[in-house]
Amino acid sequence: MGSVEKYIMCLLPLGLLLVLLFLSPSADAKSSALSLVKSTVKDHPIVIFSKSYCPYCKRAKGVFSSLKKVPHVVELDLRDDGRDIQDALFELVGKRTVPQVFINGKHLGGSDDTVEAHESGHLEKLLILTDDSEL
Repeated sequence: MGSVEKYIMCLLPLGLLLVLLFLSPSADAKSSALSLVKSTVKDHPIVIFSKSYCPYCKRAKGVFSSLKKVPHVVELDLRDDGRDIQDALFELVGKRTVPQVFINGKHLGGSDDTVEAHESGHLEKLLILTDDSEL
């Protein structure tokens, strides 16, 4: 191996490290996103963390629409901090997938969980509690 190749091989790990540092969110961004998720869930009775193009998200939003409920929707793909928020959701609920639905500050789950709760009548019971808390 020539001296140029050795030089490049020495710099390659440093370059990779710089790329990883640049791409990974800062501690402040993580903390800010986690605070945003927690405050959003606390401040709104129904919250959906979503992506605007996601068919599963549209399905979950459709459940609430059919019940004449208007959730607070956070479209992660339309926000600069969407990736950080998705990381914060993983930290809180152990899932990076969307949608993630919260009712009265409690995690309901994703699209299948929302549909299942609706079909079983459990979602309506949770929403009655939501209506009572808004009075």
